[in-house]
Amino acid sequence: MRQNYIFTSESVSEGHPDKVCDRISDAVVDLFLAADPFSKVACETLTTTNRIVLAGETHGPAEVDDAKIEAAARRCVREIGYEQEGFHWETATVEIHLHEQSADIRQGVDQGDGGEAKDAGAGDQGIMFGYACRETPELMPAPIYYAHEILRNLAKARHAGAEPKLGPDAKTQLTVAYEDGKPVGVTSIVLSHQHLDKDMSSEDVRKIVEPYIRDTLPKEWVNGHTEWHVNPTGSFYIGGPDGDCGLTGRKIIVDTYGGAAPHGGGAFSGKDPSKVDRSAAYAARYLAKNVVAAGLADRCSIQLSYAIGVAKPLSIYADLYGTGKIAEDKLEAILAEVMDLSPAGIRKHLNLRRPIYERTAAYGHFGRQPDNDGGFSWERLDLVETLKAAI
Repeated sequence: MRQNYIFTSESVSEGHPDKVCDRISDAVVDLFLAADPFSKVACETLTTTNRIVLAGETHGPAEVDDAKIEAAARRCVREIGYEQEGFHWETATVEIHLHEQSADIRQGVDQGDGGEAKDAGAGDQGIMFGYACRETPELMPAPIYYAHEILRNLAKARHAGAEPKLGPDAKTQLTVAYEDGKPVGVTSIVLSHQHLDKDMSSEDVRKIVEPYIRDTLPKEWVNGHTEWHVNPTGSFYIGGPDGDCGLTGRKIIVDTYGGAAPHGGGAFSGKDPSKVDRSAAYAARYLAKNVVAAGLADRCSIQLSYAIGVAKPLSIYADLYGTGKIAEDKLEAILAEVMDLSPAGIRKHLNLRRPIYERTAAYGHFGRQPDNDGGFSWERLDLVETLKAAI
């Protein structure tokens, strides 16, 4: 393992065009799950100038009709803060092209009587990864964690009315220096933030955002050698879907580990938990986080693989990057024992059949605090003692 290097990750705000789409798609998932926890949803959203288009497949109660879906889409855009001429929550055209899920797909995962059958198969084939490390208290890689926090804190200030000149669209990028395998400083900061005053310069925007960036990062990480690039192209007045087309599922590295760990390639947003792209990725993170929290490794990656219609995972692979206190093959066997990794087992263990997904659509699906209503249940550390006892 390299000990001295620099590594970069990026994040995007809730108002980024792709994240607008992720949120709308997850709002549709929550609508169906609130009406029937066994609904099936695969919803894609596209946004462009004053237009929102939803397409995909669903299988659920008729009460979740186009009117409710359109209302949810408009609510998402309103709450994000878009009231500009080229993209407004109230005047944008909303097109809905959702149809019944294919019976060929549903036959491998259908519960029949509406219950949670233990032998229900995966909703698709694929590979999913989970990751954890000791770089932050949340056991996340430092570059992606702090990139998320910068944008989250700026969004809080914007919503609170403290920074009325900032718009919803933003993205940031952090390059972090590592020494002896630990993050020690930021060599460069990139932030592009939409502004609502057309005449604002890059320097004007930097004066607003720099205090929030400095307050978010560890104090000693920013010094006179840190490079700053705030709105490096100049004006960023036209933002959101009016400036750039958005699409569900295009920010999968932002959603996970910022490139610090492998990714199986499947997006999360817009998918109900029968889709292992989502649920198994959550399970893999849950396992990796508990492995690190249990002191079994300083760094852990877990891969799971599935076949459509098949309940048992095809493989479990662990990589401890040379930091493990246990052999990887032994850990793999233990993980298979301490958690039922069938799709139904994952859904039951993490209680995923609930409307908890819209909140995941921005600032990462991982490194978040578990909510009292079960949101972010995959961030719990309730498997630590079980893992210790199994060694």
